Amino acid sequence: MFKLAFFVPDSHVELVKSAVFAAGGGRIGAYDSCAWQVMGQGQFRPLAGSQPFCGQADVVEKVEEWKVELVVADPLIAQVVQALKLAHPYETPAYEVWRLHEL
Repeated sequence: MFKLAFFVPDSHVELVKSAVFAAGGGRIGAYDSCAWQVMGQGQFRPLAGSQPFCGQADVVEKVEEWKVELVVADPLIAQVVQALKLAHPYETPAYEVWRLHEL
């Protein structure tokens, strides 16, 4: 089992969650669409050659973003991350993947 966390603007949070759920993420026992999320502030500076969803080159941009966390079964992690990348509005989405150990 893996834990996947990603950061997404409010305008796309439901779209991206739907995509990762459809790919098999967020299943725990007899439940699906399981996730935890919290609002926070992210920041980035687009470099020359980038195509940012918002902001402009060489200017630090601060945006309100959701951090969404969910679990993903081992065989599904690659397709769930791919679904995240395809649905996400950012040129380079920020995400984290951790391997979980069952106790």
